[in-house]
Amino acid sequence: MKTFGGQAIFLDRSDINTDEIIPAKYLTEITKTALRPHLLEDLLLDGKPFDAHSQEMQAAKVVVSRANFGCGSSREHAVWAFEVNDINLIIAEGFARIFRQNMFNCGILAITLAKEHINALFALAKKGTVAVAVDLAAGKLKATSGDAVYECAFQLNDFDRELVGAGGWLAYADERY
Repeated sequence: MKTFGGQAIFLDRSDINTDEIIPAKYLTEITKTALRPHLLEDLLLDGKPFDAHSQEMQAAKVVVSRANFGCGSSREHAVWAFEVNDINLIIAEGFARIFRQNMFNCGILAITLAKEHINALFALAKKGTVAVAVDLAAGKLKATSGDAVYECAFQLNDFDRELVGAGGWLAYADERY
């Protein structure tokens, strides 16, 4: 079974859309790899450009954000851009439906948490670098920053758990058909 977690990056904004995740001008690329350097290059946080090439972003395996993550157009390129940058987990208050399903189809875990849990994760980030570990079978998330620890449960239906645990739709289908 695939594992999920790693160092987290925090994007403190709701409604991060697919155009900000991967700008439309790159949709003509014919390989996923060509998307790698352009992940989040048009993202604005607090009205300022996000540094998509920072050391923190390059080390990230996990994204923590606010509500309605992945809204906008339904293109798979937005998920592929996370995939080729080795992001394996996105945690948010909520996701656009199609974006969330595309994540599972590509083997990336989408965890939806209530606002109070998201706020607790953001508070933990103020203490320093946050590492996240997920027990997919138990539906448990553990985030640590130094000696500080935050744990919570998350819900995932059985099919999505199996799909993402297998590594995405193609791996899931190969195992079963």
